[in-house]
Amino acid sequence: VLLYLHGGAYLMGSCGTHRKLVSHMARACGVPAVMIEYRLAPENPFPAAVDDAVAAYNALIEQGYSGSDILVAGDSAGGGLTMALLLSLRDAALELPAGALLLSPWLDLTSSGESVRSRADQDPWFKAEDMPYAAAYYCKDEELELPLVSPVFANVDGLPPVLIQVGDDEILLSDSTRIAEKLEQAGCEVTLEIWPQMWHVFQMFVGLMPESRAAIEKMVPFVRGRLGVASET
Repeated sequence: VLLYLHGGAYLMGSCGTHRKLVSHMARACGVPAVMIEYRLAPENPFPAAVDDAVAAYNALIEQGYSGSDILVAGDSAGGGLTMALLLSLRDAALELPAGALLLSPWLDLTSSGESVRSRADQDPWFKAEDMPYAAAYYCKDEELELPLVSPVFANVDGLPPVLIQVGDDEILLSDSTRIAEKLEQAGCEVTLEIWPQMWHVFQMFVGLMPESRAAIEKMVPFVRGRLGVASET
Protein backbone atom coordinates (compact mmCIF):
# COMPACT_ATOMS: atom_id res chain seq x y z
CA VAL A 1 0.00 0.00 0.00
CA LEU A 2 1.14 3.54 -0.80
CA LEU A 3 0.77 5.89 2.19
CA TYR A 4 0.76 9.37 0.65
CA LEU A 5 1.34 12.57 2.63
CA HIS A 6 0.20 15.54 0.57
CA GLY A 7 2.12 18.80 0.29
CA GLY A 8 0.94 22.36 0.78
CA ALA A 9 3.67 23.91 2.95
CA TYR A 10 1.87 22.56 6.06
CA LEU A 11 -0.68 25.33 5.49
CA MET A 12 -2.93 24.09 2.70
CA GLY A 13 -3.39 21.10 0.47
CA SER A 14 -5.71 18.19 1.06
CA CYS A 15 -6.69 14.78 -0.21
CA GLY A 16 -8.84 16.66 -2.72
CA THR A 17 -5.99 18.68 -4.20
CA HIS A 18 -3.82 15.59 -4.59
CA ARG A 19 -6.36 12.90 -5.48
CA LYS A 20 -5.61 13.07 -9.22
CA LEU A 21 -1.85 12.72 -8.76
CA VAL A 22 -2.10 9.91 -6.22
CA SER A 23 -4.70 8.00 -8.21
CA HIS A 24 -2.45 8.09 -11.27
CA MET A 25 0.50 6.89 -9.18
CA ALA A 26 -1.50 4.08 -7.59
CA ARG A 27 -2.91 2.90 -10.90
CA ALA A 28 0.49 2.97 -12.64
CA CYS A 29 2.10 1.02 -9.80
CA GLY A 30 -0.82 -1.36 -9.38
CA VAL A 31 -1.08 -0.80 -5.63
CA PRO A 32 -3.74 0.69 -3.33
CA ALA A 33 -3.12 4.15 -1.89
CA VAL A 34 -4.09 5.83 1.36
CA MET A 35 -4.09 9.59 1.96
CA ILE A 36 -4.68 11.33 5.26
CA GLU A 37 -5.90 14.79 6.21
CA TYR A 38 -3.16 15.58 8.70
CA ARG A 39 -3.59 18.67 10.86
CA LEU A 40 -2.38 21.88 9.26
CA ALA A 41 -0.63 24.98 10.60
CA PRO A 42 -0.96 27.62 11.91
CA GLU A 43 -3.82 26.22 13.98
CA ASN A 44 -1.85 23.01 14.53
CA PRO A 45 1.88 23.73 14.43
CA PHE A 46 4.75 21.24 14.77
CA PRO A 47 4.64 18.44 15.84
CA ALA A 48 0.95 17.87 15.04
CA ALA A 49 1.52 16.82 11.42
CA VAL A 50 4.32 14.44 12.41
CA ASP A 51 2.16 12.90 15.12
CA ASP A 52 -0.65 12.38 12.60
CA ALA A 53 1.69 10.74 10.08
CA VAL A 54 2.97 8.33 12.72
CA ALA A 55 -0.61 7.58 13.81
CA ALA A 56 -1.63 6.83 10.22
CA TYR A 57 1.30 4.47 9.74
CA ASN A 58 0.57 2.70 13.02
CA ALA A 59 -3.09 2.39 12.02
CA LEU A 60 -2.04 0.48 8.90
CA ILE A 61 0.13 -1.80 11.05
CA GLU A 62 -2.82 -2.41 13.38
CA GLN A 63 -4.94 -3.34 10.37
CA GLY A 64 -2.58 -6.17 9.57
CA TYR A 65 -0.05 -4.59 7.23
CA SER A 66 3.63 -5.06 7.95
CA GLY A 67 6.27 -2.44 7.29
CA SER A 68 7.32 -4.33 4.16
CA ASP A 69 3.78 -3.83 2.81
CA ILE A 70 3.93 -0.03 3.09
CA LEU A 71 5.75 2.56 1.00
CA VAL A 72 5.49 6.16 2.21
CA ALA A 73 5.41 9.00 -0.30
CA GLY A 74 4.96 12.74 -0.16
CA ASP A 75 5.51 15.96 -2.07
CA SER A 76 6.83 19.33 -0.92
CA ALA A 77 6.00 19.67 2.79
CA GLY A 78 4.60 16.16 2.56
CA GLY A 79 8.07 15.04 1.47
CA GLY A 80 9.51 16.60 4.60
CA LEU A 81 6.77 14.91 6.60
CA THR A 82 7.67 11.60 4.98
CA MET A 83 11.26 11.97 6.14
CA ALA A 84 10.09 13.00 9.62
CA LEU A 85 7.94 9.87 9.75
CA LEU A 86 10.89 7.65 8.84
CA LEU A 87 13.07 9.30 11.49
CA SER A 88 10.33 9.02 14.13
CA LEU A 89 9.79 5.32 13.44
CA ARG A 90 13.52 4.61 13.49
CA ASP A 91 14.08 6.51 16.73
CA ALA A 92 11.18 4.65 18.36
CA ALA A 93 12.65 1.31 17.18
CA LEU A 94 9.45 0.57 15.25
CA GLU A 95 9.24 -1.40 12.02
CA LEU A 96 10.22 0.76 9.07
CA PRO A 97 8.33 0.89 5.77
CA ALA A 98 9.69 -0.76 2.64
CA GLY A 99 10.83 2.56 1.23
CA ALA A 100 10.01 6.20 0.60
CA LEU A 101 9.28 8.33 -2.43
CA LEU A 102 9.94 12.08 -2.20
CA LEU A 103 8.66 14.55 -4.80
CA SER A 104 10.31 17.98 -4.58
CA PRO A 105 10.62 17.59 -0.80
CA TRP A 106 10.86 20.62 1.48
CA LEU A 107 13.53 19.46 3.89
CA ASP A 108 15.18 22.67 5.08
CA LEU A 109 12.93 25.27 6.67
CA THR A 110 15.96 27.52 7.25
CA SER A 111 16.23 28.02 3.46
CA SER A 112 20.01 27.64 3.63
CA GLY A 113 20.43 25.64 0.43
CA GLU A 114 22.52 26.94 -2.46
CA SER A 115 19.64 26.60 -4.92
CA VAL A 116 17.62 29.20 -3.00
CA ARG A 117 19.94 31.69 -4.68
CA SER A 118 21.05 29.92 -7.85
CA ARG A 119 17.50 29.00 -8.96
CA ALA A 120 15.84 32.23 -7.81
CA ASP A 121 15.28 33.47 -11.37
CA GLN A 122 14.16 30.10 -12.71
CA ASP A 123 11.60 28.98 -10.13
CA PRO A 124 8.09 29.89 -11.35
CA TRP A 125 6.41 29.15 -8.00
CA PHE A 126 8.48 30.23 -5.03
CA LYS A 127 10.43 33.31 -3.98
CA ALA A 128 13.15 32.88 -1.38
CA GLU A 129 11.90 35.83 0.65
CA ASP A 130 8.50 34.18 1.11
CA MET A 131 9.76 30.89 2.55
CA PRO A 132 10.45 32.15 6.12
CA TYR A 133 6.82 33.24 6.45
CA ALA A 134 5.54 29.75 5.67
CA ALA A 135 8.08 28.24 8.06
CA ALA A 136 7.02 30.64 10.83
CA TYR A 137 3.45 29.38 10.63
CA TYR A 138 4.66 25.81 11.13
CA CYS A 139 7.19 26.08 13.94
CA LYS A 140 9.09 28.39 16.28
CA ASP A 141 12.39 29.94 15.25
CA GLU A 142 14.29 27.78 17.72
CA GLU A 143 12.77 24.65 16.15
CA LEU A 144 13.82 25.33 12.56
CA GLU A 145 16.90 23.09 12.68
CA LEU A 146 15.28 20.20 14.52
CA PRO A 147 15.64 16.97 12.51
CA LEU A 148 11.87 16.39 12.41
CA VAL A 149 11.35 19.92 11.08
CA SER A 150 14.31 20.15 8.69
CA PRO A 151 15.50 16.61 7.93
CA VAL A 152 18.60 17.87 6.08
CA PHE A 153 20.05 18.30 9.58
CA ALA A 154 19.13 14.76 10.71
CA ASN A 155 21.19 11.65 11.29
CA VAL A 156 19.80 9.43 8.53
CA ASP A 157 21.48 6.16 9.50
CA GLY A 158 19.34 3.08 9.07
CA LEU A 159 16.62 4.51 6.85
CA PRO A 160 15.00 2.41 4.10
CA PRO A 161 15.57 2.95 0.34
CA VAL A 162 14.51 6.34 -0.98
CA LEU A 163 13.66 7.60 -4.48
CA ILE A 164 13.73 11.38 -4.96
CA GLN A 165 12.34 13.31 -7.94
CA VAL A 166 12.98 17.04 -8.12
CA GLY A 167 12.93 19.75 -10.78
CA ASP A 168 16.15 21.44 -11.81
CA ASP A 169 14.46 24.86 -11.81
CA GLU A 170 13.25 24.92 -8.21
CA ILE A 171 14.78 26.77 -5.29
CA LEU A 172 14.29 23.64 -3.16
CA LEU A 173 16.65 21.61 -5.38
CA SER A 174 19.39 21.69 -2.74
CA ASP A 175 17.06 20.09 -0.20
CA SER A 176 17.00 17.00 -2.41
CA THR A 177 20.68 16.96 -3.35
CA ARG A 178 21.80 17.39 0.27
CA ILE A 179 19.54 14.67 1.68
CA ALA A 180 20.58 12.33 -1.12
CA GLU A 181 24.24 12.94 -0.27
CA LYS A 182 23.59 12.32 3.43
CA LEU A 183 21.71 9.10 2.73
CA GLU A 184 24.47 7.87 0.44
CA GLN A 185 27.17 8.70 3.00
CA ALA A 186 25.16 6.81 5.64
CA GLY A 187 25.11 3.71 3.45
CA CYS A 188 21.41 3.99 2.63
CA GLU A 189 20.05 3.13 -0.79
CA VAL A 190 19.02 6.35 -2.54
CA THR A 191 18.20 7.35 -6.11
CA LEU A 192 18.07 11.04 -7.05
CA GLU A 193 16.37 12.12 -10.28
CA ILE A 194 16.82 15.76 -11.27
CA TRP A 195 14.40 16.62 -14.08
CA PRO A 196 15.68 19.34 -16.46
CA GLN A 197 13.59 22.50 -16.84
CA MET A 198 11.00 21.17 -14.39
CA TRP A 199 9.47 22.98 -11.44
CA HIS A 200 8.12 22.16 -7.99
CA VAL A 201 5.99 18.96 -7.95
CA PHE A 202 5.60 18.97 -11.73
CA GLN A 203 4.07 15.50 -11.41
CA MET A 204 0.83 17.25 -10.39
CA PHE A 205 0.31 18.14 -14.05
CA VAL A 206 -0.18 14.52 -15.11
CA GLY A 207 -2.58 14.40 -18.04
CA LEU A 208 -1.46 17.84 -19.18
CA MET A 209 2.23 17.35 -19.98
CA PRO A 210 4.33 14.31 -20.95
CA GLU A 211 7.04 14.90 -18.35
CA SER A 212 4.56 14.31 -15.53
CA ARG A 213 3.49 10.97 -16.96
CA ALA A 214 7.12 10.01 -17.60
CA ALA A 215 8.03 10.79 -13.99
CA ILE A 216 5.20 8.61 -12.68
CA GLU A 217 6.25 5.77 -14.98
CA LYS A 218 9.79 6.02 -13.58
CA MET A 219 8.40 5.51 -10.06
CA VAL A 220 6.83 2.20 -10.97
CA PRO A 221 9.86 -0.15 -10.77
CA PHE A 222 10.88 1.33 -7.42
CA VAL A 223 7.44 1.12 -5.84
CA ARG A 224 6.63 -2.34 -7.19
CA GLY A 225 10.09 -3.64 -6.38
CA ARG A 226 10.06 -2.39 -2.79
CA LEU A 227 6.55 -3.74 -2.16
CA GLY A 228 7.27 -7.06 -3.83
CA VAL A 229 4.58 -6.61 -6.46
CA ALA A 230 5.13 -8.81 -9.51
CA SER A 231 5.91 -6.95 -12.71
CA GLU A 232 3.12 -6.74 -15.22
CA THR A 233 3.67 -8.69 -18.41
